[in-house]
Amino acid sequence: MTDPAAMSSPTGPGPPLFSRESVMTWPNFITLVRLLCIPVFVWLLFGREHRAAAAWLLGILGSTDWVDGWVARRFDQTSEFGRLFDPTVDRLMFLVAIPSIVIDGSMALWLAVAILAREVILAGIAITLQSKGIEAMDVTWEGKTGAFLLMFAIPMFLGAESTLSYAPVLQWLAWIFVAPGLAYSWYSLIAQYVPEARKRLRQARQVSSQP
Repeated sequence: MTDPAAMSSPTGPGPPLFSRESVMTWPNFITLVRLLCIPVFVWLLFGREHRAAAAWLLGILGSTDWVDGWVARRFDQTSEFGRLFDPTVDRLMFLVAIPSIVIDGSMALWLAVAILAREVILAGIAITLQSKGIEAMDVTWEGKTGAFLLMFAIPMFLGAESTLSYAPVLQWLAWIFVAPGLAYSWYSLIAQYVPEARKRLRQARQVSSQP
């Protein structure tokens, strides 16, 4: 998973965010496919009551999250729209998948709160910076690593409560992934994103106050 870019820097006018060139790219198409798979996950979990299939779909979506970023870099199709669209879809997956798994009874409520609270805070930071016209920056290694680990751990919790023959193994693996995932995620928020966001906001205020 691509962790949301909570840090930004003031910039001058650039290419339009929603121009055809910035939207109609292969990386954004891949992200769109992941977005369309979210309701499929919900249908598999609650409509079909098939935990194993839902866990596999969520795991695939998480494990292939790097594909759109790789395609964007490999074919020089990076765009400001893509840098906003991809983490938005990632966050939406968290906000849909985690409550769904809690409702299903496959994840403890306290763990879901620990994951989602960080996402809500980070979303607030990103929205604040964006409202000030501060351009999004790339994520930190710690933030990206935390999101990647959590995207594996979450479907494992679901799979651990399924009829899969290796469900007990998934229970152990889920905790092995979620512990460092939470640590990296909260470290990136507290030690990196929040201080940097404050710095960028101060810089933006200084620029706007200049005659």
